[in-house]
Amino acid sequence: MTRLRSSGAAVAGLVLVLGAALTACAPDPAAPTPSASASSPAATPTPTSVATPTPTATSAADIQLPATCEQIYSAAMLASLDSANPPLNDPGVTMHSTQNAGLLETLSSGIPTLRCSWGTPSEYGLATNVSIVDAEQASAIRQTLDTSGFGCEEAMNGTICRIEQKTITLDDKEVTFGETHYLRGNAWVSTSWINFAPEGYTEDIVATLWG
Repeated sequence: MTRLRSSGAAVAGLVLVLGAALTACAPDPAAPTPSASASSPAATPTPTSVATPTPTATSAADIQLPATCEQIYSAAMLASLDSANPPLNDPGVTMHSTQNAGLLETLSSGIPTLRCSWGTPSEYGLATNVSIVDAEQASAIRQTLDTSGFGCEEAMNGTICRIEQKTITLDDKEVTFGETHYLRGNAWVSTSWINFAPEGYTEDIVATLWG
């Protein structure tokens, strides 16, 4: 049996150009040229409509990396977390926001990321990273989640994946732990938790960052 503790190190606009080739045809010199009839109405030019570019779904889903952890939560969630399991970002908590080796490799590859933790070094807390990823990295993350036992579904205009497990420590204490991952546009929100999974936690982050 393994004792679990809060530890460890922390889309292009497609432009469609329509070319109209206009060719002038000269009349046959041998053929008589019809005279204009007074009763014939003058030709009226047809207005040309110009398509207005609209933002793509991908660009609308992109976000800026928040500057502080307080910016990723609603005021109500921030107050709830501060009351239930303070403090925010205890320096002694070095828990990663994922325990999956493949995901950890991406997380530690130098991508822009903001790490936030709640609780003290113990068997009760969580760690979250909000990270900026490109399309290739997002695809690799989703593939890793799909092949690592996570349950994934489309939700909140993105993809959310979860896993939850239980174990017994050497002290015969039951420990519940798990991870939640959310992918949308250029962002990846990853959370790992031990015995502390506040209801609506990831949903609140999504509503705050994309709201």
